[in-house]
Amino acid sequence: MVKLANFSGKKVIKILTQYFGFVFVFQKGSHIKLRKIVKKETITVIVPNHPELASGTLNNILHQAQVEVKDFLKI
Repeated sequence: MVKLANFSGKKVIKILTQYFGFVFVFQKGSHIKLRKIVKKETITVIVPNHPELASGTLNNILHQAQVEVKDFLKI
């Protein structure tokens, strides 16, 4: 697990939608559901819209989104 810091939920959502093909599905409270279809597989990720995400939370989001940390950090 790579130590990630200073990423807000809003910034993570922006990066996943603009650079990794995710689309907004809906929001319930402070949690936002994003979805992406790859071949015949649907990838769904829930991102808490918090001012700062914990490192472990962000690592789990990226793992579920099938996005490499190094690719995410390049953006």
